[in-house]
Amino acid sequence: MSLSGFIIALIYGILAIVGGITGYLKARSKPSLISGIVSGLLIIIGALQAFRGINSGLVLMKLVALLLVIVFIIRLVKTRKFMPAGLMIMGGIVTLAVF
Repeated sequence: MSLSGFIIALIYGILAIVGGITGYLKARSKPSLISGIVSGLLIIIGALQAFRGINSGLVLMKLVALLLVIVFIIRLVKTRKFMPAGLMIMGGIVTLAVF
C-alpha cells in the first residue's frame, strides 16, 4: 500500500469514528457510537496492516468500507439527507477505488 492510500484509508477511518461520536452527541444513539468507533478502528487497523504488507489488512479494510457504503446507501434512500450518508458513501467509494 502506498503512503497516499494509507492516508486516504486513515482519513476514512477517522471520519467513521467522528461520525459515530457525532451521532451519539446529537441523537444519543449508542448504535451510532459503537458502529462508528468499531468500523473506524477496523478500517484503521486494516490500513496499518496493509501498509506493513499484510494482505489480510487490505481485505479487512475493503470489506468494512464496502459494508459502510451499503449501509449508508440504505440510510440515504430512507432519509433523503446527504449528511452524513452521502459523505460516508463518497468516502467509502474513494477508499475502495484507491485499492
